[in-house]
Amino acid sequence: MSGWNANDIPDQSGRTAVITGANSGLGYVTARELARHGARVVLACRDEARGTEAGDRLAIEVPDADVEFARLDLGDLGSVRKFATAYERQHDRLDLLINNAGLMALPFGHTADGFETQFGVNHLGHFALTGLLLPTLLGTPGARVVSVSSTMHSVANIDINDLNSERGYGRWTAYGRSKTANLLFVHELARRLAAIGSDVVAAAAHPGYASTDLQTKGAKLEGRKGVEGFMRIGNRFFAQSAEAGALPTLHAATAPGVHPDSFTGPSFLGWRGSPANSWRAKWTLNDVAGQRLWEESERLTGVTYDALKV
Repeated sequence: MSGWNANDIPDQSGRTAVITGANSGLGYVTARELARHGARVVLACRDEARGTEAGDRLAIEVPDADVEFARLDLGDLGSVRKFATAYERQHDRLDLLINNAGLMALPFGHTADGFETQFGVNHLGHFALTGLLLPTLLGTPGARVVSVSSTMHSVANIDINDLNSERGYGRWTAYGRSKTANLLFVHELARRLAAIGSDVVAAAAHPGYASTDLQTKGAKLEGRKGVEGFMRIGNRFFAQSAEAGALPTLHAATAPGVHPDSFTGPSFLGWRGSPANSWRAKWTLNDVAGQRLWEESERLTGVTYDALKV
C-alpha cells in the first residue's frame, strides 16, 4: 500500500456506489473520487438541501460525473426501508456500499425508533441498510461493503446486555461501542458471506485523525463553545485533510486484493499517512460477540439476512 493515493484508484466505469453521509467531509471526498474515476455515485444523505447542494458541487468539480441524491435518514428505519426499496426499483446493480455516515460524542438521545442515537445511527441504521440491499449486492459480481469505523473503537467493547446505554451513558463510551459494533458487523458479515461462497467483500476502514465537522458537531449542538473551539484548533493544527482521511476507505473499496474483514487506516500510528493495515482490538474479532450482536441487530431492526443464514 506504500504511497497509495487517489490517483491509484482503478477505473470505476460501469460501477455504481452508494455512499452514506456523502454531503460533506469524508463521504463527499469518497463520492467525488469515485465519480472522478467513472463510478455512478448515489449520495445517500439525511438533509435534502445539503445533499442536493453536494451533488451540484460535485458536478462542478467533476463535470462528467454521474451523480444523484437520495434521501436517507439512518436514524429512522422507515427511511432506510424507503431508500432501499427505491434503490432496488431504480438500479440493477450495487458494486460499492460505503457505510460512511456517523455521529460522534453526542448528548444522550434516541432515534426515531427509540435506539440510543450513536448506536442507532452508526450501527443499526447501516446494519439494516446493508441487509435490505443484500440481494442486489449478491447479484453484482465483485461487490464490496466498506464500513467506516474509528480507532476510538478501542475505548469500549459493546455491552450486549445494554446496547442502548440504558444503564448509564457516557458520550465517548457510547461512540466507542458503536465503532466496535461496526467492526464486529464486518467480521460477522465476512464470515457469513464466506460460508455461502459469495465473492462480496466486507471490509472496514478508518480515517485516523481527519479534519471534518464530526469533531465539532456534538459540542455545537450543546452550545459548548469552549469544546467546539478546542476541537477546531485540533483540526487545524494536528489533523490531516478530509482528502487524506478518505484514502483508507477508497483503498478498501477499490484496490485489488483487499481481504474480507480487513481494517485499513493511515500508516503513521493509525493517525495520518497513506493507507495501511490497521491495528484493531481483539474483541472486534470475537466470533461469539459478532454472532450475538448480529442476532440482536436483526431482532431490533426487523431486518433479517435470509440469504446468509448459517
